[in-house]
Amino acid sequence: MSHDETIHIPGISHANFRAYVIGFALSIILTAIPFGLVIYGLDAGMSHVIVLTGIALAATVQVLVHLHYFLHLDRSSEQSWNVQAILFTALIIVIMILGTLWIMFDLQGRMM
Repeated sequence: MSHDETIHIPGISHANFRAYVIGFALSIILTAIPFGLVIYGLDAGMSHVIVLTGIALAATVQVLVHLHYFLHLDRSSEQSWNVQAILFTALIIVIMILGTLWIMFDLQGRMM
């Protein structure tokens, strides 16, 4: 007579162990790539631009992996408000960083 009642709450996705393992493995790989680029890439004569581009690319992909596998964000209509909130937060962070750089470079120009 055991009756399992599961309630589906909109906006919340249910993950399984396999998804967490895949996310963890991808995170380890995407963390090792920048270390390998710095340690072996610079010794092999790679330019700094290529190394920095590889690090930035691995960091971007790792953010996407974390959003998908650990925060369970996807393109479904249930997740649209969560995605919009994260995009708005990213916009505010970019505005703050660019504003800070603008002020610092302007102050540096005025001091010279």
